[in-house]
Amino acid sequence: MNEQKPFFLVRIGKRLARWFRETKSELKKVVWPTRKQLINNTAIVLSMVVAVGIVIAGLDAAFAAVIHIFFPYVTGIVGG
Repeated sequence: MNEQKPFFLVRIGKRLARWFRETKSELKKVVWPTRKQLINNTAIVLSMVVAVGIVIAGLDAAFAAVIHIFFPYVTGIVGG
């Protein structure tokens, strides 16, 4: 008649165990890339990072040049 909830740590332990079981089950469903796909995707990501870095550096240099044209006495932290 007097049903008590399990102890707090027991409830957490059961939830944690269920979470690990479900996580393991979901990881079995994952379709992992082949070595060739992994290398190809990594190369694409790295090339895009380099390309975006170059574009940002170019824009930074262009904006800095424009600012120095309009405000010739403004210097950066490094000096100029």
